[in-house]
Amino acid sequence: MRGRKAGSTASRDALSNPGRTFTILNYLLLGSLSLAFLLPFVMIVSTSLMTQADVLKYGTFRLVPNDIDLSAYRMILSKGSMIYSGYLVTAIRVVVGTFLNLAFTTALAYGLSKKKLAGRNAFISFIFITMVFSGGLIPTYMVVKALGLTNTIWALMIPNLINAYNFILMKTFFTQMPDSLEESACIDGANPLQILLRIVVPLSLPSLATIGLFYGVAHWNAWFDAAIFINDYNKMPLQIILRDAIIHLSGDKVGLSMTVIDTSIKKPPTIAFRSAIIVISTLPILLVYPYIQKYFVKGVMIGSVKG
Repeated sequence: MRGRKAGSTASRDALSNPGRTFTILNYLLLGSLSLAFLLPFVMIVSTSLMTQADVLKYGTFRLVPNDIDLSAYRMILSKGSMIYSGYLVTAIRVVVGTFLNLAFTTALAYGLSKKKLAGRNAFISFIFITMVFSGGLIPTYMVVKALGLTNTIWALMIPNLINAYNFILMKTFFTQMPDSLEESACIDGANPLQILLRIVVPLSLPSLATIGLFYGVAHWNAWFDAAIFINDYNKMPLQIILRDAIIHLSGDKVGLSMTVIDTSIKKPPTIAFRSAIIVISTLPILLVYPYIQKYFVKGVMIGSVKG
């Protein structure tokens, strides 16, 4: 009996060794990938704190600076800097723009997810064509100007209300929802708007969070449309302000008004200033992402598995 127990224990250990080895290798691989993703950002933060002496001695990038110099952040966040108005415009754009994007994308995707809708395939084909061909920069500007949206924050949101790729993802998600849910709601007397708001939207939070993240990040990083449609520097988003600040520090001339910077602050190394701008422009997204990560993990599998 003891021999049998010892043999069975040894066999279980032998069977568990491959699983244990896989777990160890998996942790090592994921840990290495995490360090590879984290290390560049840590180096950027460290570089933004470097002094001129460290730059001359060690080069442009250093993991741990000898002395910490906050002059780059003092210059960017100094009194009179237009970084604050840029943050405000970008925050409004991200919040209001993402809400409008989700509202219009959800409404269009829900309507075109109905297979009995007349002309459904034609509408979907027209939307798909926009993924391949665009109207062009000049026609787009003429349309925005004709609508009276130039030099307003609405020019940064209305022309791109619906992204074709995000629409397809949302429509695919709605198509996979069971028809019995809506049929039961119709029997109870619910109209299509009530079905959308009370049944479909609550069940679609993972996909809404994922697509909302796509829209939000796109709004946060966008700058080209503002450079075309906005003339008032006080209405410029954050990315335009930071771009102009980099060019201003290097001494080049630009067409836009110069960023207001306190000249009494010690001029930081150029690489430290640029690294500080990267930190300031990416930190808000990094702080928001953990709160929607659980929805993002679910929503990233949209359309891959049929329910």
